[in-house]
Amino acid sequence: MADNSCLPLSFCCLCHFCCLGQQFYITSEHHLDPTHKRCNPASSSSAGAPFPPDASDPAELTRNYEPHPSHNRISISLPPQSPQARPWKSSHAFTHIFEASDTNRAVFDAVVAPTLPRVLTGGTSTVCAYGHSGSGKSHTIIGYDFEHREQYGLCLAAAQHLLDALHAVNTNTTDKTSHLGLGLRMYELRGNAAFDLLNDHSKCHIREGGDGKTHVRGETEVLEHGRVRVRPIATKACWSFDEFLTHLRGGLALRATGSSTVHDLSSRTHAVLEVEIVSRALLAAREAVVERESDFVPVAKRATDVYLEESLRGLVKDAEGKYVPNPEYQVNQARIDAAEAEKAEFQGCVDDAVRKVEEVLRTASHFCLGGKLVLVDLAGSEFYHDKTIAAVPRPKLSPQEQREGRQINTDLLALKEVIRARAARAARIPYRSSPLTMVLREHFQGTTGQGADAGSRMILTVSPALGQGAATANTLKYGSLVGGLGPGK
Repeated sequence: MADNSCLPLSFCCLCHFCCLGQQFYITSEHHLDPTHKRCNPASSSSAGAPFPPDASDPAELTRNYEPHPSHNRISISLPPQSPQARPWKSSHAFTHIFEASDTNRAVFDAVVAPTLPRVLTGGTSTVCAYGHSGSGKSHTIIGYDFEHREQYGLCLAAAQHLLDALHAVNTNTTDKTSHLGLGLRMYELRGNAAFDLLNDHSKCHIREGGDGKTHVRGETEVLEHGRVRVRPIATKACWSFDEFLTHLRGGLALRATGSSTVHDLSSRTHAVLEVEIVSRALLAAREAVVERESDFVPVAKRATDVYLEESLRGLVKDAEGKYVPNPEYQVNQARIDAAEAEKAEFQGCVDDAVRKVEEVLRTASHFCLGGKLVLVDLAGSEFYHDKTIAAVPRPKLSPQEQREGRQINTDLLALKEVIRARAARAARIPYRSSPLTMVLREHFQGTTGQGADAGSRMILTVSPALGQGAATANTLKYGSLVGGLGPGK
């Protein structure tokens, strides 16, 4: 398996045939709102847990694999599954195919492990899991079996690997502020907002700043003396695997689920897990930026108020109702200049704090500082069912869930268009098409802004169950379009 080195953004498209019958769910009684509830997937040994739809149907889709004669790519074809159906064959878009018997460890070794050297040299690697509802995306990314290392999800397995590597580095470092650990950020995207899973599911806003970067900010806190603090997504520092696991499980408990066209425990949001290599010095420098920005806000507001007050005093309405200079008042320019000078002073403090963060990253004794692995558990894509195949009844969706399904599909379409534009080296990349692509922009571009130190891969999770044939075919078509942008195309 190899990244597509000729593209700034290369996706490794895999097809994970994971039988729905291996997934079990237990639902808790606590509801986030009338249509979203928390759930804890359990292992297959859990007694009494309900099977997802079609799990009891042993019939499987017929599928054929054809390797490319000259490069390491695979084509998948689906013969007609019924007299009314049509055959379909993908491009040679896939680099690996996993069957239901493969463990999460096998997926990690083939997909994520080869990308970690980039993270350990300060780069960014992004792995997205895409598929229809109930196909096993969350099981692949997160795992849920936290007792057996072979069944760790990609996130836990990567954290274990990175922490082992960082431990070797830390043994040769005497300065505690330079010791390396992992910073975990977890948030989910629903509609046009983000919800911080490591900060009590607080609502955050997704905005593009004047610097062209996307910022995910929490609610505004009003402090003493007019100070205002707007914190970014919470980062939990993890210096051991147990700390990482504790924070991960806490965030997962707040993940929203709801009914889909497959079952009533589908992920209704896109979950983004950012695992970054951090140090205490880096975390302290970033916290200082937040504090300096808090100091700056009231000063900047006061400067604006002074300017408006003086400007309005210097104007009066004439007989025609037009504003003209007030001959009885001389604008106090010295007062305006003093307020602007104070604003510039505090802005300088913010700039100094930002430069300090850059300095910590630039002068770190270990070049892996700031390296980042981003795992994206995309919400289940919604598809109509193939009416030519007998299927069990599906949960009826509420109007809100139908709207969410449309938003999910809009986000997934936007992601595909961004990938297409980057592969074509288009002058304009449509990152603003959806909140999902806005937050992934930084990760796709990397620290250079051109993607030179960034790489991305995609895993497709599909069901071989015959009753899910239409959804599986649609997922494979999506992957064929994305993977078909790689080598040999």
